[in-house]
Amino acid sequence: MSSNAHLGHHAKKRFGQNFLHNDAIISSIVDAINPEPNENLIEIGPGLGALTEPVIERAGNLSVVELDRDLAHRLRHHPFLAPHLTIYEIDALKFDFAELATDEKPLRIFGNLPYNISTPLIFHLLTFKDKVQDMHFMLQKEVVERMAAGPDCKAYGRLSIMTQYQCQVIPVMEIGPEAFKPAPKVDSAIVRLIPHKEIKNPVKDLNALNTVCLTAFNQRRKTIRNSFKKLISAEQLISLDVDPTLRPENLSIDEYIKLANFIVDNPPELPEPKSKKRSAKK
Repeated sequence: MSSNAHLGHHAKKRFGQNFLHNDAIISSIVDAINPEPNENLIEIGPGLGALTEPVIERAGNLSVVELDRDLAHRLRHHPFLAPHLTIYEIDALKFDFAELATDEKPLRIFGNLPYNISTPLIFHLLTFKDKVQDMHFMLQKEVVERMAAGPDCKAYGRLSIMTQYQCQVIPVMEIGPEAFKPAPKVDSAIVRLIPHKEIKNPVKDLNALNTVCLTAFNQRRKTIRNSFKKLISAEQLISLDVDPTLRPENLSIDEYIKLANFIVDNPPELPEPKSKKRSAKK
């Protein structure tokens, strides 16, 4: 049988499918999630049910978001799991998770996320953070390192800042490729994200923080004097007590918040887009 096949299902590369099959690791992950009855649990990408089944054994019921219609069909007809599942056959990147939340039951989201879309999916899920109690995800180890990284580190970047601003980031455990079928070419890790109930130093506009981070880390080898020259001048950086000779990885999250708040209060004058010249008709 092909190494890409597990329990009769062939992993689909376009969906980034790698299925957990190590019982000890599965048990450790479920212990980390610690699902309990009557909680609002949602699994992204249940796949062949490696986490789904033990979570249902503890919690009783579960909502799942699955894009692969073959796997969704399999879950709908599973003799044990089907009665306990609410299945949403949709791309998680397009799913409105807020629909499932209530004031009494915030969301507890978990899953073995497809590594090829993990970063945009994390950013999508963060838009629902006010409805979320916690999130547990299997990700590429490098992505978890980036999420948890602090200043003065090569792994530190936009993902670090945007995630840590909104959540407590807790790396839980590392997992080798041999725990999956097919085995990925990278190491994996579990991360726990707990949205902050209160942000001590709130930014005036989250989009401005994202813009500042994108501007900085798109050219991370440059000094911020050069990275920010279209947004903030060197003189303005100095007035904000930010050293313009530093590189993007040297600034703290609070300094990025300060820069974001500055451009909210002092919008940069960007040049108007040039109109396209229409060629004369012959």
